[in-house]
Amino acid sequence: MRDVIGLDGQPARLGESVLVLIDYQNTYRTGVMALDGAEEALAAGARLLERARAAGTPVVHVINDGGEGSPYDIRAHIGALSDEVAPVEGEAVVVKQFPNSFHLTELEQTLTKLGAAPGSGKDLVLAGFMTHMCVNYTAQGAFNLGYRPTVVAEATATRALATPDGTVLPASALQTAALTTITDLFGIVVPTVDRLPA
Repeated sequence: MRDVIGLDGQPARLGESVLVLIDYQNTYRTGVMALDGAEEALAAGARLLERARAAGTPVVHVINDGGEGSPYDIRAHIGALSDEVAPVEGEAVVVKQFPNSFHLTELEQTLTKLGAAPGSGKDLVLAGFMTHMCVNYTAQGAFNLGYRPTVVAEATATRALATPDGTVLPASALQTAALTTITDLFGIVVPTVDRLPA
């Protein structure tokens, strides 16, 4: 669809973007919500974050708060952001409760303060968990608000899901489908951190 309606296919340049890291929480590394490839994706996310910090790129960390006692309890270790990508002083943290990181959050206001107002056409670089859910819907939300999202594929991961007919869709298939959905309209996908232009 991007080609049909004349959208460009150039990925964001990291040094001219805002990096948005989505739900890199401990819950995705173990237990009921563990993702296929979570450790590898997290390591890629850490490399991406290191590159962004070195380039002076603004960084926003998004964290999902599911409430006390849930796998997304941000007051407990299980719901905390993983140490490898933990925010440092000066980096914004946005708390959300829906898959789209823009829905009923302060993400728009935070981006505006960083010089990336909605409708500006500003590039956002997205990475995090889960590819088919919060990464996908945040890319859509960004597109709908006039941003240009670029997703770094190796810095995302998802899990196998039961299909409506009761079979299991492997995580690898869902990962591919989610990234393909994004590239059809909502944004650009680069395969690795190294393929993201500086």
